[in-house]
Amino acid sequence: MKKLVVILTILGANFLQAQQEVSIDLADALVIKTLEVTYEHYIGEQSSIGASALFNFEGENSDFRYNEDNMITPFFRHYFTTARNWNHFGEIFMGINSGKNDSGISYTDGALGISVGTKYVSNGGLVVSVHGGLGRNFFTDLSPSVVPRIGLNVGYRF
Repeated sequence: MKKLVVILTILGANFLQAQQEVSIDLADALVIKTLEVTYEHYIGEQSSIGASALFNFEGENSDFRYNEDNMITPFFRHYFTTARNWNHFGEIFMGINSGKNDSGISYTDGALGISVGTKYVSNGGLVVSVHGGLGRNFFTDLSPSVVPRIGLNVGYRF
């Protein structure tokens, strides 16, 4: 029992001391009335895990909007260098998305995909990142086959 307590304490302390980020997709919020919030937790110098939550407030009759009404996107990122301020990354993601197709039928599906991007982190903690990629829905024919993953995020590292 003592070993379990020691292991959990070490893991908990490691989680609390690791770098974390919270950001919002500024381009989506300003251009197409979509809110996407991202949380990222660094598990090493060159790796992180995280999740994004997208909520689409754009009307269905709009000229341009995402097909998805809601999307939760857990991801794993690998950073190509250990540079502090500028870095490039590759990402694997799983997007759980829901919306209505062209026929007005509601769907929920899961997509697997990849994306690439770059990130700037200031010494004060300001984070600016740009990423883009594509995923493929797998579980129903009612959903669009391709899911985009694009963003211009601004946030804070703590």
